[in-house]
Amino acid sequence: MGISEMQPISIRKAALSDAKAISELGTHVWTQTFGHTVSPEDLKTYLTTSYSPSAIETDINNPSKDLILATTPSNEIIGFTLMTKGSSENCLASFTNYVELQRIYVHPDHHGCGVGKMLAKAVEDLARQQGFENLWLGVWEENAKALRLYEKLGFKAIGTKEFLVGGQIDTDLVMVKRL
Repeated sequence: MGISEMQPISIRKAALSDAKAISELGTHVWTQTFGHTVSPEDLKTYLTTSYSPSAIETDINNPSKDLILATTPSNEIIGFTLMTKGSSENCLASFTNYVELQRIYVHPDHHGCGVGKMLAKAVEDLARQQGFENLWLGVWEENAKALRLYEKLGFKAIGTKEFLVGGQIDTDLVMVKRL
């Protein structure tokens, strides 16, 4: 189903009342995408730390973070993105005035419909409005689908960073886009 065939998608900032639905979506997408790469114990710990309703509420209340949603006309949350100010990586030393696109998740039923592009545009617009010049992200080096999307959106790989889940260390590519 192409985006023109879908119901209209709305983009809005998250509210505390959205925390449970965001938690469920984040848990579902992370588990489906990465769950097979970690032990069940590490998966449970990571999801509790990062995607529990209370963790999502903390993100929504954090003034250094902006959580943006993609919703259907019935207000079903089908995607979200998290922009984080103040995060850094060593390979960003030659860049100034940057902000992190920490998460961009779309429910698998809506992949290929343009929702990810809509969320990326929303976070880019917000970053520009807040005066940032560069947007960076870390993406698992084995997530080919996400890498293709980010490259199409104009992100360029500039280095790597470690991503730790439990005792497992994975490598993320660090990518940057000039806004």
